[in-house]
Amino acid sequence: MKLAHISDLHIGKNLKGYSLTEDQAYILRQVIDLLDQHRPDALLIAGDIYDKSVPSGDAFTLFDRFLKELNDLPFDMPVFMIAGNHDSPERLHFASSFLERHHIYISTMPPQSQSEYLKKVTLEDDYGKLNVYLLPYTKPSDGKNLVSKDEENVPNRSTQNTIRLILQRESIDWKERNILVSHQFYQGGGHITQVCDSELSSFQVGGLEVVDSAIVSQFDYVALGHIHGAQSVGYPHVRYSGTPLKYSVSEASHKKSMTLVTIREKGSPIEIEEVPFIPYRDVRVEKGTLKQVLGRITGEQADDYISVILTDEEEPYRPKEQLSYRLQHLLELRFENARIQSFYETKELPQQELKPQEAFARFFQQMQGRIMNEEEQTVMDRIFERVWKEEEQ
Repeated sequence: MKLAHISDLHIGKNLKGYSLTEDQAYILRQVIDLLDQHRPDALLIAGDIYDKSVPSGDAFTLFDRFLKELNDLPFDMPVFMIAGNHDSPERLHFASSFLERHHIYISTMPPQSQSEYLKKVTLEDDYGKLNVYLLPYTKPSDGKNLVSKDEENVPNRSTQNTIRLILQRESIDWKERNILVSHQFYQGGGHITQVCDSELSSFQVGGLEVVDSAIVSQFDYVALGHIHGAQSVGYPHVRYSGTPLKYSVSEASHKKSMTLVTIREKGSPIEIEEVPFIPYRDVRVEKGTLKQVLGRITGEQADDYISVILTDEEEPYRPKEQLSYRLQHLLELRFENARIQSFYETKELPQQELKPQEAFARFFQQMQGRIMNEEEQTVMDRIFERVWKEEEQ
């Protein structure tokens, strides 16, 4: 059985103030084309469908169109989808019963009572049953109603312990092939999970949010979401697919892709293939002097999302204006030279009303790299005093 695995669509996301709607529409269309080309038996979407819990109208429209195009594909392919930490479970759950009639299965909350269990869907092929378990984003508190009153005050109620409890209640038949779709921060097996700036606020590294990948390693494949870089976590079959687009400058070096997983008989090695995505606009970092950077950026490259690091030893003339004239989407401008960076940041702060002497003092410091000495300050005071007297006459 061949499975396609994607995650973290973050529909509706902005990048440094730029709307990514056009880029996301382009990449979702590419997902459809790749699915049509490779014809997997199922699609796994491992959470963070939307970027915000209250998505915009454009985000709803874009995702609705994506679902319609999935349904219109000329072959049978069930879709399995879970909620991530960015999603609103209530909004994502809307119309889920209707979608299941079209073989689109959505799970938005982990079990909340002792009578509830994970959503499980069983597929079959020549090798027998393949069970797909859907585990949405889970918090430590989600396990409190799954235990008896005597166990409610158990210490160290971490996300890991909650997930372990949820899985233990499922009575999984490990002689069959089993797939888990999960959206958490997993780490383990000696592997240090690589994270990006855009993810650092989403979990507590080393804290209650971290889950040891060993507790899910018995599954035949674990389709993970939450981390933006594609990677396996401790085990080849416990894997993040990564985002389909670059969502921060720290992801500039990533190679975004859709993961294709082929699973045959129970116990045989799985096959993993990364099918690359080609973005409408890339996210890049350009480093060099202003002249070098401007000389390198030509044609369609000027439409990319670009972060610029200038290496000039002296601040060039109006660098941001020159770059913005050439670049359609300048994400940020930084200087390698700490002194120039400090002056630039000062200039970028909201302008405050300065006396003429103060304004000139800042200009002098920026140009000379030092403050005026007492003699120079006295000369400038005399010049300003003379100018004011002439204006009064």
